[in-house]
Amino acid sequence: MRSFSLWVPIAFAAVVFAVPAKDCAHKVKERVPPPRGWTKSAPAPADHIIELRIALPQPKFSELEQHLYEVSDPFGTRYGQHLSKEEVESLIAPEPESIHLVNEWLASHGLIEENLSRSPAKDWVIVKVPVSLAEEMLKTEYHVWTHDASGDAVVRTTAYSIPEHLDDHVELIQPTTSFSRFRNLKTSFRINDAQEKSALIPADAPPISVPSASGGHVDASCNQTITITCLLELYNAVGFKASAHNGNQIGITGYLEQFANKHDLQLFYADQRPDALNSSFKTILINGGENNQTLSEAGAEANLDTQFAYGLTFPTPGTFFSTGGRPPFKPDTLTPSDTNEPYSEWLDFVLAQKTLPQTISTSYADDEQTVPVSFAKRVCNGFAQLGARGVSLMFSSGDGGVGDGEEDPALQQCFTNDGRNVTRFVLSVPRVPFVTAVGGTIHIPETAVFFSGGGFSDVFPRPAYQELAVSKFLDTLAPGTYKGLFNPNGRAIPDVAAQADLFRIFLSGRPVSIGGTSAAAPTFSGIVSLLNSARLSKGLPPLGFLNPLIYTIHALEASAFNDITVGNNPGCGTPGFNATKGWDPVTGVGTPNFGKLKDIVTLDLLHIPGL
Repeated sequence: MRSFSLWVPIAFAAVVFAVPAKDCAHKVKERVPPPRGWTKSAPAPADHIIELRIALPQPKFSELEQHLYEVSDPFGTRYGQHLSKEEVESLIAPEPESIHLVNEWLASHGLIEENLSRSPAKDWVIVKVPVSLAEEMLKTEYHVWTHDASGDAVVRTTAYSIPEHLDDHVELIQPTTSFSRFRNLKTSFRINDAQEKSALIPADAPPISVPSASGGHVDASCNQTITITCLLELYNAVGFKASAHNGNQIGITGYLEQFANKHDLQLFYADQRPDALNSSFKTILINGGENNQTLSEAGAEANLDTQFAYGLTFPTPGTFFSTGGRPPFKPDTLTPSDTNEPYSEWLDFVLAQKTLPQTISTSYADDEQTVPVSFAKRVCNGFAQLGARGVSLMFSSGDGGVGDGEEDPALQQCFTNDGRNVTRFVLSVPRVPFVTAVGGTIHIPETAVFFSGGGFSDVFPRPAYQELAVSKFLDTLAPGTYKGLFNPNGRAIPDVAAQADLFRIFLSGRPVSIGGTSAAAPTFSGIVSLLNSARLSKGLPPLGFLNPLIYTIHALEASAFNDITVGNNPGCGTPGFNATKGWDPVTGVGTPNFGKLKDIVTLDLLHIPGL
């Protein structure tokens, strides 16, 4: 448990005089230009409390990364031999010297062990301090910065320093230079009259022919409304029954006071999955997260994620992680804490658990360029730890095409945030190598949906597992296409895709239609969870980190994914990229064919002819 006592000046003064480290020479650790689209206003109140997260170096992380790829390589002899929690922690633990020196520095400012909390591996130190003390420790000044378009605000600085002798022992400290606007990815939300809408397609309309679907066809109504039945038909999963008793679990993350309502879930089940009626899910509260079951407080995002993920995978046990720490806050209602990095809060919690869901879906993101590179890489390392432990992580790819995720193209900020203000495509994050990014499709036969986020990272280089597929796509581009607007050597997204619009959910007691790649992520996650159920029932380990397997299957058994070749993802005043044969930065390698994938992943991958 974290603990913090407000300052007792006399007691702290005694500690300060005893430990002179606070007075040593400092060195700038990180500096960023004033962020585009933000205005610096008043100095932060001296007594405003912020939670400093101090990252200590992980000297053995390269070894962990090697283990991750070895247990995720479908041709490797270690495939599926995931690491334990303890093994992972031993590979990310900092050096004892780093712990000692950072402890000394904190003690010199009156922060002793009882004021601190640590991650299980001791690679993070977390402490709540007033702005006045943070400014003293980091030789900086915090201000309230207001986002021009939304009026939201954060307490931040554009540079901070640490004692010179700690430079090799502290990797980063946040919140300092991060100006991210963490948000859910939901492009459209419409309340529809269900009876009026149902009349648009005649009840006797012939089914749509889709050779890769279950039975070779999909009900015609699925071009108007996406239901659980539509997805099971389209992705060739009709007739598969998940197990409730083989240890398989699926998790959904929730942020920003998005509450998953259980009454709405029962309405959804009655409408689309009657065999699941009276079943539910477990809610875990993290960092002050809440579980408000007032019907009017139901969250569209949370209901979408839970209803479709749990509906697809019933009777697999489901968990909803409700994580508090809503960013940004309003400057006129300064809160007692300023926890604006909810990914970190969630990672802190789940990495400390012995047992985790094998499949976890997230439909929230920041803009890549608003997150300092050091912090983005550190969060990426946390996702790698989960992958090494056998967890498959899915993230929606964003709803702004090649833009920054704003629904209105006129509001998209397609410029670099580094002081140059150069025109640039903007990705949502996390777009790290260790998660699976899910783009979006629409209609049947499937085409790319226009808002499907995709492109190339400016932070993370392209991993080896996608080199062949992405290089083939880049070779199809005419010379000079979008030159300077994207990094052709970057980690490319998305990896895969799924349906992303016209989803019928229940919200506050009413049926509504909703869309976004936030629908695609729980859909693809549901298919992955069904694959995990099939494997666990055969005594095989869970799939874990998916991407090496996805790109291997795509290269050798392309029919396991439905290739999407129509559509594009406009943004930043351009048509964006085109969906095309093979991998593309709109729909990745395509949408899943569960039947084909199940046949592959439930056999010995090393001995499948042709694979």
